[in-house]
Amino acid sequence: MKSKAQTKPVYLDKSKSVTARINDLLRRMTVAEKAAQLYGRWEPELFKGGVFNEERLSELIGGNVGLGHLCAPTRSYDVRTGVELANKIQRFFLDRCRIKIPVLIHDEVLHGLMAKGATSFPQAIALAASWDPTLMKTVATAIGRETRSRGIVHALTPTINIARDPRCGRTEETYGEDPVLTAAMAVAFVAALQAQGVAATIKHFTANFVGDGGRDSGEIHFSERHLREVYLRAFREVIRRAGPQALMAAYNSLDGVPCSANKWLLTRVLREEFGFKGVVVSDYDSVPHLRDKHKTAATYADAAEQALEAGLDVELPNPTCFAFIPELVRRRKLSAVVLDAAVRRVLELKFWTGIMDRPYFDVDRAVAVTDCAEHRALARKAAQECIVLLKNADNILPLSKSLPSIAVIGPNADTVRLGGYSGSGMKTVSPLEGIKAAVSPDTVVNFAQGCTIRGSATDGIAEAVEAARRSSVAVLFMGNCSGWTFMGDEISEGEDSDRMNLDLMGVQERLIKEVAATGTPTVVVLNAGGVVTMMNWVDSVQAVVHMWYAGEETGSAIADILFGTVNPSAKLPISYPKYTGQLPLYYNQKPSGRRWDYTDLRGEQFLFPFGFGLSYTTFAYTDLTVSPASAPKTGRIKVSVTVENTGKRDGAEVVQLYLTDVYARIARPVKELKKFQKLFLKAGEKKRVTFTLTAEDLAYLDDRWKPVVEPGEFAVLVGGSSASGLTGSFTIR
Repeated sequence: MKSKAQTKPVYLDKSKSVTARINDLLRRMTVAEKAAQLYGRWEPELFKGGVFNEERLSELIGGNVGLGHLCAPTRSYDVRTGVELANKIQRFFLDRCRIKIPVLIHDEVLHGLMAKGATSFPQAIALAASWDPTLMKTVATAIGRETRSRGIVHALTPTINIARDPRCGRTEETYGEDPVLTAAMAVAFVAALQAQGVAATIKHFTANFVGDGGRDSGEIHFSERHLREVYLRAFREVIRRAGPQALMAAYNSLDGVPCSANKWLLTRVLREEFGFKGVVVSDYDSVPHLRDKHKTAATYADAAEQALEAGLDVELPNPTCFAFIPELVRRRKLSAVVLDAAVRRVLELKFWTGIMDRPYFDVDRAVAVTDCAEHRALARKAAQECIVLLKNADNILPLSKSLPSIAVIGPNADTVRLGGYSGSGMKTVSPLEGIKAAVSPDTVVNFAQGCTIRGSATDGIAEAVEAARRSSVAVLFMGNCSGWTFMGDEISEGEDSDRMNLDLMGVQERLIKEVAATGTPTVVVLNAGGVVTMMNWVDSVQAVVHMWYAGEETGSAIADILFGTVNPSAKLPISYPKYTGQLPLYYNQKPSGRRWDYTDLRGEQFLFPFGFGLSYTTFAYTDLTVSPASAPKTGRIKVSVTVENTGKRDGAEVVQLYLTDVYARIARPVKELKKFQKLFLKAGEKKRVTFTLTAEDLAYLDDRWKPVVEPGEFAVLVGGSSASGLTGSFTIR
């Protein structure tokens, strides 16, 4: 018979249920050990030069109490070094700590793992422009493979905030202005990422990017109805349909109550109403912000108590406040029930990821999968589907690959802008490289930078103008730059870089106009994570293409579009205003007591509406039918339309269905996206598309926040954007 000392603890016994193993852990753990599971550590010096400083980590965690979370040490190192570091970290916690619990290593994976050498796919809003959840699923699967292979099992993504004011610099991280499109793309991303064993963290809960003037993390004073109908909707849908393992509370406050200590938000709405079962983590330093910024807590200990009692489980990146948990327990300011519930959720996440039983990772596997040929090809395909053609006067595009000459101009021509939360060190293809590789060997490529993103110097414009004069066509790569402070003076949007004016910065507009004035046909390609206003120059150029931040294969993909190897199929996930002063402006606004447009803009407000995007072919919509014409509240409505490719090229169209509740007791939006489908059609081919509307599509929230379907008339719009298409109607009795 084995002695008690030789008996394996239940929590280490793989044959036992997860619940039994966690119960055993909670019985064994001290308050200090429990507290340690509820915070992270982020100190780059721990891994300086690729060497793991075990003694320093031991000092940081206070001996052998363990740790819940650690920011990935892999960002600055090659794949092999990064995985080896991750394995050494896990061995440290399993060898040195009294309770053998691995640490959750987390990182950003917004559009690819934020690590050296990882594949960089198109930015989040670019992927949304594909309107293709199937593509998103494939991309997220690749991201998940690379992420987990490097020992990172917790991803601080996706961002599902609704971008209703593109002055916010972080618009690039979102899936646009519509909750239905956002939910569809996020569900695909979360499900695919988690299928690879990487826990997704939906963020930022909630309304983080729509403070007055589009100010990131500004105080929010929306009504509860507005929050529920717009900003909470995608969170609810993703929780219901994809089961994310984690959620991040936002920096901002709601009506004066910070999200990180908002019990109504984190407990009543999130857990009780939405049924969220996972871990709630703080945004980096949002718990100390309760004291330092919001001033709702007098001390860091008070901040910890407020956050934990409200329903926040984990403080990231460091325990500025949660280090006081043992003291709060001793003083009976924090209940053991609240503490154990938070620890249980963290332990459940560790079991879900598999690291409790399989904490180490295969270096060779990580090397093989990271930025492999399959993923690079997918990055190019994704970029092709994300690039939006906005203007194409006289069908100047696609260009011939055998042009005598082409001018490639602009501050974004000979570089690759990856956008915020991007990795580094991967092979990239710039627009200039992509064009040179695509054109005939006899085509002369005349390059001139012309200007910088933000600078006021004009001495390069003359060279750019001369390059245009000597060329058959001029392609200008203009726009923005997003990233971190190491980008220096080039940064023009992104985190901590909100905008007051969405015109192109510096002397970019002057460069466009002077090149266009040469008479050389001019194409402008925009590298930007959000909206660019262009009323000062859009009429001077023949074509406009929005490329967003298109990933490592930027140059190859834009050449594919410009020269017609690929027919553009992307659609805008966000509305384009004519002027910054119109903002906030979005397609699904509610009726106004007067008029919607400004008095100096008689007519259509949008320069390009939500859902808009051109193709090198044309599509016709015919024979819209709505059946039945009248149905009970619980009935189903089938909306069918025939879509025909009436041009000479194969292409894809995003068929969009918008619904209007014509008369309702509570004012409803003028239209709302309900369904969409990306449809591939050969030249001359036609297909019948059918959407089914259910009570869920027809309902709105009543005074008790319950969905209700009212009898009355509903109008339907089906077409290629939110602004045009075939119309029909039906009634609910």
